[in-house]
Amino acid sequence: MNETDSEKREEKKSYDILQPWKTLDPWQQKYIETERNCFLLCGRQSGKTTAMSIKFGKRAAENPNRTVLMIAFTEKQAYALFFKTLMFLEANYPQMIKHGLEKPTQHQINLKNGSKIMCYAAGLAGEGIRTFTVTDLVVDEAAPMAREVFIAVTPMLSVTGGTMDVSSTPRGKAGYFYDCSKRDDFEKFYVSAEDCPRHKKEFLEMEKKNMTRLEYAQEYLAQFLDDIKQLFPDEVIIRCMTIPRSPLSQSGQVFSSPELTSGANYLGVDVGGMGDDPSIFFSLRKYSKTRCEQIDMEKTERTRITDVIDKIKTCEMRYRYHKVYIDDGGIGVGVFDSLLADSKFKYKVISINNASRELDDEGNKKARLMKIDLYMNLLGIMERGEIALWKDSEIFNSLKSIQIENDDGKTTIHGKDTHIAEALARAAYCMKEKSLKCFIY
Repeated sequence: MNETDSEKREEKKSYDILQPWKTLDPWQQKYIETERNCFLLCGRQSGKTTAMSIKFGKRAAENPNRTVLMIAFTEKQAYALFFKTLMFLEANYPQMIKHGLEKPTQHQINLKNGSKIMCYAAGLAGEGIRTFTVTDLVVDEAAPMAREVFIAVTPMLSVTGGTMDVSSTPRGKAGYFYDCSKRDDFEKFYVSAEDCPRHKKEFLEMEKKNMTRLEYAQEYLAQFLDDIKQLFPDEVIIRCMTIPRSPLSQSGQVFSSPELTSGANYLGVDVGGMGDDPSIFFSLRKYSKTRCEQIDMEKTERTRITDVIDKIKTCEMRYRYHKVYIDDGGIGVGVFDSLLADSKFKYKVISINNASRELDDEGNKKARLMKIDLYMNLLGIMERGEIALWKDSEIFNSLKSIQIENDDGKTTIHGKDTHIAEALARAAYCMKEKSLKCFIY
């Protein structure tokens, strides 16, 4: 018998985000009981991370001497899985958790039966996690991870004969995660967000309206798609990351390095505001028409418009920019207007609006949106080796998250972690500086 609408509403109402193990979906229960390698392809917020935390918290607590390693694409994602696991253990196996000198930390939970659960971000190629031998390898948000990460971590299971669980929303038909979907040694679980009882139909309908057709199919229906591809290939990003993180960003001193007296400095800004989105300030130095280097990157959280303006002015004192590029759409308009009224910035602040269109040499508007031109310009610079970036996982992750979609001849660029890439793309437009005077708003 099918559930009535009232029963479904009651199920949603009874769901407790702090105690999700009390209202497991049938697929979650089956997954938790599965002991072989598992592959989870899931739509957004469908309960995959919760299910993984319960499965391996329970396995570690009920089986002695287990070594569970949890990794994810970013540190934030890894800790989300780790924190949910600790929350499950504290509620269901509190007597098993060690305290005192061996109390839980940000990276490890020690249990009294000799089991332990560890949590780390994967990094660019899994360099920092090669040393472990584990019985259970848990990989969340696996789709965007470089193949080198799996080359680094899968040997950890060889001696123990352990299992590996990989989960993610899809990122096109490429990469190690996609390859796992075709392997026979994985038990497979496919979960659409539309089948998740906790998603409101009204919310999904709104998301469907605000996203492209293919983007919704990827993010919520969990479909591998040929028409959505990663814009910046891993090898291109890594090839451009040739310089160590600069100490200048930590010094707070006026920029005066003698080896960088030639060329000009440029700033790209992505304004985040007071929400969860950070504001990014990305500084490049242009040496010639075919060479530029990153000299700084700063990130601020929950920043007011006045804070963004103050940060730009502080950066200006240090680097004496030739131009400052900023998106004047949304809350960025307040920053742009304020700088435009300042005599020190009046002739150097340039608005690059993602929704605007560039003009060709004859004064006609080009078909593509400025956002596409920004990213394609950056891609070309990177492919030609004309830019040097810091060896920084945050920059790598942001560039890797950018996807390009082609649907019925229409090109769209989007991503999950775009803020650094947006600021970098604006700063890198200094390589096409002469065309900036031709923008229409």
